[in-house]
Amino acid sequence: MTGPLVPFREIVLKVHSRCDLACDHCYVYEHADQSWRTRPKAISDRAIHWTALRLAEHARTHDLPSVSVILHGGEPLLAGPARLRRVCEELTGALAGTAELDLRIHTNGLQLSPRYLDLFEEFHVRVGISLDGDRASNDRHRRFADGRTSHPLVLRAVELLRQDRYAPLDLGLLCTIDVLNDPVAVYDALTALGPPRIDFLLPHATWDDPPHRPGGSPTAYADWILTVFDRWDAQGRPVPVRLFESVISTLNGGPSLTESLGLAPTDLVVVETDGTLEQVDSLKSAYEGAAFTGFDVFSHTFDEVAAHPGVRARQLGLAGVGEKCRECPVVRSCGGGLYTHRYRAGSFDQESVYCADLEALVRGIESRTAAATTSPALTDPGELDAGQQELTRTLLAAVHAELAGRGGDDWARAWELAGAVEQRSDGLDTVLAHPYTRTWLLSCLDALHEGRPGTPGRLAAHVAAAALRGGLDLPVTVAYTGALLHLPTYGALRLPGPAESGRAEVRRAEKGFLVRTAGAELRVPRPDEAADGWQPVRRTDCDGAPDLALDDLDPYRDCFGTPAGPRLTLAGAAGWSRRFAETWSALRAAVPVHAADAAARLTTVTPLAAGEPAVGRHGHGAIGVSLPGLTPGGLLRAVRRTKLRALLDVTDLYAQDGSWLHRVAWRQAPVPVSELLSCAYEGVALAAYGGEDRARTLAHTRQALEALEGAAELTVSGRSLVAALWGEWEETARG
Repeated sequence: MTGPLVPFREIVLKVHSRCDLACDHCYVYEHADQSWRTRPKAISDRAIHWTALRLAEHARTHDLPSVSVILHGGEPLLAGPARLRRVCEELTGALAGTAELDLRIHTNGLQLSPRYLDLFEEFHVRVGISLDGDRASNDRHRRFADGRTSHPLVLRAVELLRQDRYAPLDLGLLCTIDVLNDPVAVYDALTALGPPRIDFLLPHATWDDPPHRPGGSPTAYADWILTVFDRWDAQGRPVPVRLFESVISTLNGGPSLTESLGLAPTDLVVVETDGTLEQVDSLKSAYEGAAFTGFDVFSHTFDEVAAHPGVRARQLGLAGVGEKCRECPVVRSCGGGLYTHRYRAGSFDQESVYCADLEALVRGIESRTAAATTSPALTDPGELDAGQQELTRTLLAAVHAELAGRGGDDWARAWELAGAVEQRSDGLDTVLAHPYTRTWLLSCLDALHEGRPGTPGRLAAHVAAAALRGGLDLPVTVAYTGALLHLPTYGALRLPGPAESGRAEVRRAEKGFLVRTAGAELRVPRPDEAADGWQPVRRTDCDGAPDLALDDLDPYRDCFGTPAGPRLTLAGAAGWSRRFAETWSALRAAVPVHAADAAARLTTVTPLAAGEPAVGRHGHGAIGVSLPGLTPGGLLRAVRRTKLRALLDVTDLYAQDGSWLHRVAWRQAPVPVSELLSCAYEGVALAAYGGEDRARTLAHTRQALEALEGAAELTVSGRSLVAALWGEWEETARG
């Protein structure tokens, strides 16, 4: 096994090994591993003490901000209040000043009383209760040894926990699925109790001991769960359901929220009542000793358990599932299922015994939620612009938070004025939308994270430009260096005198603005026209894309991976604009639809010293262009690339927490999904443009789209985009 150890963040602590119920589906007592028979009923003081010491040691070693301890059994309440108090005191004391302690207890609720809840309130122990639904459903398995019902006693515990005093301790209800029960009756009975959360759990099963399937249906469990999902969704999702939220999260590029699904590495270890350290408890369903490690808290650290081959096998993510699972499009959501459920005759290398159910469940939830969860930025330009603006504002807020008062008076004053400008006009939105504002913010954050000062003083220049754009008579003091005062989206003013750096006041004046320094006052009568010392941002008009900014001034324009060119002369700018307009016209004639889409998004072009048209580390709407490398096809590639970059900025099109690689005929080595998506997104436009390589472009694009269709890391939005690209490809191929 390779890779660093994954520290344990969750400890299951068995405080009592017996139970007061005789549930016939219990993995502890009814399945393959019967090791409970040889263990002490209650955990000893010595085992409690050493567990607390080992956990604190582990938290310090890995600098863990928090750890979760789940008190479990058997039935943990059988340990009694005194023993549970001892557990809470030892754990709290050991972790004080080291890590936050999240204490939980999972119980059948039969013994729950105010005496226990007062103790749990004192130590902030949150309580999860097992309940399988209405009385008929619950009594199918959760009965006393003599067959009596447990349902009324569980309801009493739930009602007790719902009291105002104890409600903050309520974790919710855990329900083990039985497909013989009515899913709607089960769901309605659980939601009627008003839990803060519901967990639906598949019954533990293996290929050697498969789950019950009435009528032999391969998707009986998926059908049952999706019936619940439909009712939950139709009711407006009144209570969080972890199973549903986990699938929805992974479909949208997020993490799994439960160990039973997803590819996140396991970070759980079990401490038995005798101090034995074991792997996840569900393994007891596989075979006798499946959870065994050979370690205990008295002689071994948690790191030693984390290095155990059995534990490492559940930390390999995609590499830890079988070949069939690795090639499945839903593997990121199901994760191959719970590790235990993959067991067959000495091996965990196959898919889950619930494989068909898991695939049907994931696809069922995806089909039901795709319309609501697909990002509107994919089809609505206004939503894309809004997402971009929100991202830039988020970065600005991040710089403010990172400075944490260290920006000095200049930042504090500029921040205050930014608020005043925002209240009185939309000028700040215009300036923040400038692509190179994003470049400045990112570079500033980089510097602050690396302990360098960055350039937070530039905020004042943005605020001054925003005030001017808003028509506000609001004086703003702006720092300058190199005797050059730059106002984003406007231009740069060469200041007279010997001072290379200093501060200047900028304020509105008639149609232009005034700049006052310690020794001079300069007027810029028209910001769009050159004047003494004033260099405006020029504009370039193209057929179908009027009024593009030709920005060869912004100090943050050098962000394309290729050096930006110097300020163009007047004649140079005219020639540059003419050549760009000619290329744009040729592009518009060849692919008018793509050109129109690009024109709606493109705001800024910057001359580069060399190379093909490029995109870089900037906000949406900019491309860099070098005249020697300028062709209609290259321009089309760049504008498509900047659009895809903009979508990726605000939309999770694929998850980035895996190491998936995909094979295509035109590359010898496998490629990541990002390269496939870029090839497809640019390829459908380039194929429509035509040229000598049209046939090859169509073929490569088709191969990329075929690979993307099976890509597990694509989100719902990503799949929607791929479907749209297929439509474009088919239209182009027919033409």
